[in-house]
Amino acid sequence: MAERTDEQHAEKMKKKQAAHDKIMATKTQEKGLLIVHTGKGKGKTTAALGMVVRMIGHGKKVGVVQFVKGAMTTGEKAVFDAFPDRIEFKPMGEGFTWNTQDRSRDIALAREAWDEVKRMVADPDYAMVLADELNIVLRYDYLPLDEVLAVLTAKDEMKHVVVTGRNAPEALIEAADLVTEMTMIKHPFRSGVKAQAGIEY
Repeated sequence: MAERTDEQHAEKMKKKQAAHDKIMATKTQEKGLLIVHTGKGKGKTTAALGMVVRMIGHGKKVGVVQFVKGAMTTGEKAVFDAFPDRIEFKPMGEGFTWNTQDRSRDIALAREAWDEVKRMVADPDYAMVLADELNIVLRYDYLPLDEVLAVLTAKDEMKHVVVTGRNAPEALIEAADLVTEMTMIKHPFRSGVKAQAGIEY
């Protein structure tokens, strides 16, 4: 295949830009999104925290409630502690359910964390609320799905809510505006590499 000349490349890119501009001219709506990150691959919380950082960078206030994490210190908490006026960061879990082995306690903690999410969703000061690992809580029936959906779908029109965790319920996927499924192709854990600071936590 012959190499494209600079002029041919410029002409091709000019056409692409024109097509892109035409599409963008039709995208005029702005609204708060219900966003779901699910799937077996790594990166669900990491991607959500990236959006949290963006919000902070735009001077917006964010609420983060972690349903599972909380039993260990994470790098993100150390960073977010530097922005107390922009983020309320609440790790409210005690680890994975197989660590606690106490269903009643897990349900009680899930309810406490959910009450915090509801408070943040109802508070107009928060531009975004992240319910980290809420899907795990829903999978184990620690909270009623109908109640969760009612709160999330009744949120303020301009508020963003992000829900993470494997096995997102189909009803939540249907209600969401943006859904991303992380697919695991390769993971070092399967080769004997443990969770590492700065990568997993």
